[in-house]
Amino acid sequence: MAELITKSDSGNTKGKGAGVRKSKKMSTRVDLTPMVDLGFLLITFFMLTTSMSHLTSMHLKMPDDNNTPNQAIKQSGALTLWLGGENRLYVYEGKLAPGLVNVQRTNFNDIRHLILQKKNALNNPDDLFVTIMPGEDCTYKNIIDILDELSIDRILSYALVNKVDPAYTGFIRELDQKIN
Repeated sequence: MAELITKSDSGNTKGKGAGVRKSKKMSTRVDLTPMVDLGFLLITFFMLTTSMSHLTSMHLKMPDDNNTPNQAIKQSGALTLWLGGENRLYVYEGKLAPGLVNVQRTNFNDIRHLILQKKNALNNPDDLFVTIMPGEDCTYKNIIDILDELSIDRILSYALVNKVDPAYTGFIRELDQKIN
């Protein structure tokens, strides 16, 4: 805390009359040394806390604005993820087979294993292309979880489909009925 230091001056009583005594003048000086210490502690604390908190954000690759023709994707490296409601996740490789025989239901805990298995099965891991198709009931959290997983697994090529064909929504409903 601040300390108050007082200094007394002896009064001069000359010329004031007999017996009248001049009051003592007190000079005050506030010692702010502890306040300076507190200021430096606060500055140090806030510098330390701001340097420790890093922003966490993910860079999302967006397509070019120019009208370049679509590039063909090798079917051997294609992996499609359908995100449904209630944390449902469907995966298939290559083209969609009639009768949905190549579609399997999985969960978000097992998706890393499936992605890495597919990546390791390819001769060139850069050929892997993941298509993410969120359904109508999909939550934003599920999309972020999949994008995080692709970033962790170092998948460089992926697409997030923003307009899902209603036929795919019908496929998801059909799969739910098959499995449940």
